[in-house]
Amino acid sequence: MLLKYRPEDEAAKKERLLRKAQAETEGKTVEAKKPIAVKYGLNHVTYLIEQKKAQLVVIAHDVDPIELVIVHKKTASVLCLTTVKNEDKLEFSRILEAIKANFNDKYDEYRKRWGGGIMGSKSLAKTKAKDKVLAKETAQRMN
Repeated sequence: MLLKYRPEDEAAKKERLLRKAQAETEGKTVEAKKPIAVKYGLNHVTYLIEQKKAQLVVIAHDVDPIELVIVHKKTASVLCLTTVKNEDKLEFSRILEAIKANFNDKYDEYRKRWGGGIMGSKSLAKTKAKDKVLAKETAQRMN
């Protein structure tokens, strides 16, 4: 879905501004709105979050060329959507529901879950030694 909201490249922006300037010179009033696009950059996204304008924030888990594909930048590690087109609102709401169900609502469950119970080498050696001592004691009691 984020690919639909790629920022316009230099050529498209230049063409849009030229059309707007030509319309103004002809005396027409054309409302050429900026295209709805993904916002990126840590400071910009942080500002949008503080202003409560961010609807969806995506933070890179492992920085790969995926950022280059979406926003044409290699250094973008945070993306944000502030507005969504009308035809994408249903899909966007489904994505938000899935995110809330899988991550936000399960936060406490994940936070309270203990680790896998895998001990380090030192702890394993100590428990083996204790088991040997206990086995010896039980063998002596049986005899």
